[in-house]
Amino acid sequence: MPKIIGASLTEHREEVRRRLFAALAALMEERGFDAISLADIAQAAGIGRTALYNHVTDKETLLLDYISDETDRYVAGLEAALADVVDPVDQLRLYVRHQLRVKRSLHMPAGLRNAVSPETQARLREHAIPVEAALRRVLTAGMTAGAFAQQPLDVAVPLVNACLAARTARGPGSDADAAAAATEAFVLRAVGATP
Repeated sequence: MPKIIGASLTEHREEVRRRLFAALAALMEERGFDAISLADIAQAAGIGRTALYNHVTDKETLLLDYISDETDRYVAGLEAALADVVDPVDQLRLYVRHQLRVKRSLHMPAGLRNAVSPETQARLREHAIPVEAALRRVLTAGMTAGAFAQQPLDVAVPLVNACLAARTARGPGSDADAAAAATEAFVLRAVGATP
């Protein structure tokens, strides 16, 4: 009989899922998605390779589950933080800082897109929708208040996010803080706000 991790089957499933996600994230950082196998992930997670198939059918499904979990937690945190801020300029500052702290794996580097099927590529793009919706609301509020220049959201949103995806913050410290401040100022200028 397989070993159960935790006090119940529900706890076991949650712990296995947490371990699989952590192993996948670490291995993607280390080697890239296309260079890892489910056996690698199972070994890194400390889970039997055959037991792994009780939780996930293939590597792309695990990737989608991981990205969905990370995105849901990220969006919940972003929305909670934005709810406490009224000024659209301050909201955009907060959005920029949150995006700079996102794990690199959530920005979907081009190599990852080429390593998955077209169906998975399409599903990966869906995870950007709630993040983009938050930015759309911030930019719309700023344009309505006259804090940002009027511009098409379909152009501004992907440009802001592309800028932020290319410039992720790297830990605490003066260099990371200075880079974050410069990125924030750049984005504010791009939307016509005074930093």
